Amino acid sequence: MNYENIIGLVAGLITSASMLPQLIKVIKEKDASYLSLAMICILIIGLCFWVYYGFLIHELPIILSNGFAVLVNSTLLGCYFLYRSKK
Repeated sequence: MNYENIIGLVAGLITSASMLPQLIKVIKEKDASYLSLAMICILIIGLCFWVYYGFLIHELPIILSNGFAVLVNSTLLGCYFLYRSKK
């Protein structure tokens, strides 16, 4: 793995981890009423396209960082349905 790939991987993972504090807060508080379902769904769709694009161009940093982001945001989506307000 060359220097550029390492920088890309680190940058992608840091960016992808940006939703972890949100996920931790939702899990701790067991409350997802303030989350936007549309935003999470659109984000996951976009991230899936990034993963697919990474496979098309054979770029591991794109695949790994966006794959991690799909995992984090899919977990957040699951928490949305698990902890949403029962109105």
